Amino acid sequence: MKPITGTLNVAILGMGTALPVHAVAQTDIADLIVSTLQDRPDLARFARKVFRSCGVEKRYTCESNYLGPVEECRYMPSPDENGVPTTEERMNTYKREAPPLGIEAARNALRDAGMSPERITHLITVSCTGQYQPGLDVALIRHLGLSPRVNRLPLIFQGCAAGLKAIQMARDVVLGKQDAQVLVVSVELCTLHFQPVQGREALFASSFFGDGASSCVIGSPETHHRDYLELGAGYSVLLPDTTEDMTWEIGNRGFDLFLSPRIPKLLGTHLEAELRALSINDTLPELWAIHPGGRGIVDSVQEVLHLNDEQTRYSRDILRTVGNLSSATIMFVLNAMRQEMHDRNKASAEGVAMAFGPGLTAELMRFTYVKAYALSAKEQDHVLL
Repeated sequence: MKPITGTLNVAILGMGTALPVHAVAQTDIADLIVSTLQDRPDLARFARKVFRSCGVEKRYTCESNYLGPVEECRYMPSPDENGVPTTEERMNTYKREAPPLGIEAARNALRDAGMSPERITHLITVSCTGQYQPGLDVALIRHLGLSPRVNRLPLIFQGCAAGLKAIQMARDVVLGKQDAQVLVVSVELCTLHFQPVQGREALFASSFFGDGASSCVIGSPETHHRDYLELGAGYSVLLPDTTEDMTWEIGNRGFDLFLSPRIPKLLGTHLEAELRALSINDTLPELWAIHPGGRGIVDSVQEVLHLNDEQTRYSRDILRTVGNLSSATIMFVLNAMRQEMHDRNKASAEGVAMAFGPGLTAELMRFTYVKAYALSAKEQDHVLL
């Protein structure tokens, strides 16, 4: 086995993702929205521009109501505004649709890690798009066969940054309890909160969010026989004078999101100094797992850190193929990155992960891709799959 050192290492041992069955082309969503703006040609032209330039080609949704004609879509403006789904209706849809996605992603992560459900000691559930009790954590315990004594840590309503925050929380758990095995599950149904477009600001939020789930298993990699991501130093920071630039509030007809057009510039202004706290100066890591909160955010990070197109490709590919899945997105990026490192037969590679949320909050973390340690035939006989 890989020799055990005096310092405990913590790693993502396995990852899994899941998407709803309904895939929608970005051009179809744009057509749907533009068809409701015939009496506002300037806004319709702006909508076309936003949807073309945001870096998304396809998204997924749990809500089949988006797939029909515009006159049947309750999320679009109509003469009868009472037909727009209430928050209660949206939460009922979340309660029905979120558990199957979370269960699928978690099963994939457990299988990828070679981890049996009964070995999980801590469960961190993440979501900002739905709430109910007994919640997602209880559904996961029942359907996955987790211990009823598993330590449950729900992380709710913290926005896109919460997925990386959960990973860092799991790292802290394992550092404090060396035999801990933490399952992180994030489920976000962003399309449930689509609001009828009334102005330009609403178009930004409607142009790139989608639905999906992701999961990972975090523990000590000392006897792990598969590729993993070793978790290094990380922290959370509240950026100054940005409180009103991203807000997420509960309204009578779903959750109301506001995204300021200043966000990419603000992140560009503050990120370089913050990365120095991770001891990143002149020599930049090879891998950059940037939360694709939108094309402008990835562009800004690339510009201020002088990254090349290859280093931001992972984030742009996820944005293009599934959209922004809020807190679940960062694990999609990390999973794609790990798979490519494996396919390229890389021994190891240093990286930085970052995600952003209301506050503005930035979550930053170092990590290292490590290729699976080759087991001897004798060692393989003792590996518990």
